[in-house]
Amino acid sequence: MCGIAGIYHLVKQPKLCLGFQLQVMNRLMIHRGPDGNGIWVHPLQQVGMAHRRLSIIDLSENASQPMTDRNGNWIVFNGEIYNYKELRKEIGEENFITHSDTEVILFAYRKWGVDCVKHLRGMFAFALWDEANQFLFCGRDRFGIKPFYYTIVGDTYYFASETKALLPFLPEISTNMKALAEYLTFQFTIGESTLFENIKQLLPGHILLVKNGNVHISRYWDVHYDIDFDHTPGYFSRRLRELVEDSICFHLRSDVPVGSYVSGGIDSSLMYILSQKHNPDNHQAFHGRFTEYPGYDESGYAQSIVSRCGGALQLIDIKAEDFRSYIHDVMYYLDYPVAGPGSFPQYMVSKLASEHRKVLLGGQGGDEIFGGYARYVLAYFEQCIHAAINGTYKNGNYVVTIESIVPNLGLLQEYKPLMKEFWREGLFDTLDRRYFRLVDRSSDIQDEIEWEALDRNRVFEDFLIIFNSTSNVRKEAYFDKMTHFDFKCFLPALLQVEDRMSMAHGIESRVPLLDHPLVEFAATIPADVKFKDGNMKHLLKTVYSGDLPSEILQRRDKMGFPVPLKEWFSNELREFVMDIFSGMKTNPRPFINARAVLRNFGKEARFSRKVWGLLSLELWHQTFHDRANDFRSMLNNSGVND
Repeated sequence: MCGIAGIYHLVKQPKLCLGFQLQVMNRLMIHRGPDGNGIWVHPLQQVGMAHRRLSIIDLSENASQPMTDRNGNWIVFNGEIYNYKELRKEIGEENFITHSDTEVILFAYRKWGVDCVKHLRGMFAFALWDEANQFLFCGRDRFGIKPFYYTIVGDTYYFASETKALLPFLPEISTNMKALAEYLTFQFTIGESTLFENIKQLLPGHILLVKNGNVHISRYWDVHYDIDFDHTPGYFSRRLRELVEDSICFHLRSDVPVGSYVSGGIDSSLMYILSQKHNPDNHQAFHGRFTEYPGYDESGYAQSIVSRCGGALQLIDIKAEDFRSYIHDVMYYLDYPVAGPGSFPQYMVSKLASEHRKVLLGGQGGDEIFGGYARYVLAYFEQCIHAAINGTYKNGNYVVTIESIVPNLGLLQEYKPLMKEFWREGLFDTLDRRYFRLVDRSSDIQDEIEWEALDRNRVFEDFLIIFNSTSNVRKEAYFDKMTHFDFKCFLPALLQVEDRMSMAHGIESRVPLLDHPLVEFAATIPADVKFKDGNMKHLLKTVYSGDLPSEILQRRDKMGFPVPLKEWFSNELREFVMDIFSGMKTNPRPFINARAVLRNFGKEARFSRKVWGLLSLELWHQTFHDRANDFRSMLNNSGVND
């Protein structure tokens, strides 16, 4: 786990300031690697790389980066290759002088070329300079666990783990309007564009070559829902347990102690329990709780799990004053506003955990893989009503009966405002339009946004391309379509939070449920096995019913790191938030009606993300746009800017 950055001049006109520019990039990512840093510059000054190190595998100086294969190739790498020991044996132990997984990528490339990414099992983002062929080869893991951003300014290609390391090189810092429309709709973006104009992300499962002055991007992996109707539920249960246990074994490989985030939900609890079984030394667990207002304290569930395993739970009480003190830092480390208020408590828990551990396991990915969101129940509830009215009950992969789904409707208690909006119009509409309304966060921010100036139709069209992808999901498979969209779009946004909030404190966060053999298998399981009778995560809960306590398995109130924003913003933090929004009047933001924001503040429902979305956007403008000159001056003041 580290931070990487680099510069490649597409035209061979050497620039003498390459080393200093790399130092600036490294300095902006110092939090990603407190254990060391390094810079390599090609003798001809055409290409250079920078690295911040967080030592996890092979703690010796031999494993420092940038690293060479002693044949002219160089690499900077962020992440972990969990099968590095197996690859060492396959490639030949005699080739290696370190015990690091970084060196394994170098020699995997020598053996398989750009196809080496297909052999890597783990989370990764890397850039590799091929000296013999004079090109730069970049790759990102299958799910986007590790970040990779890039920009081209003039005749120079820049890349980095975090966008902030690219900002000093932009002629100006401006907003990408397409990405802004996506953010205002979903509270995340759904393609390679980012909210910063001219900065893109390399999408998950893709590689990038910079060769002969051109950038070439291609996909090397994708998830396909090729449903297996030939096997019994018993087979899927046995195979699922095998793959989860196997993933845990690989994700526990570390030369430093491993801990766990435990939220009190199924996924993180399961990861903690299984890690304890494999190694009792992994007893440290971490949790953040809110005790100022009722209904937000989930620490009792986390404590029951940890006590059951004989472990130690480290708790942090998160208060309104913490929000006031740290929310600006949260936005700085995030780079972008994204994916709900859970980033704030994640930041606080990681801050606590950094005092005890450098590696933590989490449960990210379980909701998208096994069907853990209540909106899936809501979507099927409507589907069932439609089927009951029309008499079209089926026994296929994508319909459950209204009788079977009734016991699970209690999960929708907090969704009543959404249901009112959901059924106000478009009842029994097409599957794609119905799910779009379920994930659309913009319905309650109509006054605050100048929507007529944004291309909302394009957002919906881009959504349709992903949701209706027949190359990945069968046309009629509603459950698979929903989970596929969330897997491809919502999950990367959550992983951005996972990476940034842990790395803000020099922590490596690992997500065992996002192991590609496990994900590929899960995509073949019929929906009526994973989501039987509308029971969220039915298969996962069935398989591990003997490991998870009943109070966790039977929870009906898990919301995913709920934050008392409504209460805070109505009381302790009202003036604080109003002051932030008031700045919009003197410093207008694109397409935002500041007066409407202030006028409607406090009118949202309890769990509405309206204020969070607008507040995050304003803090993002303040942190990066209003400080554009500060980023630019990092180069200008030295007198060595290109």
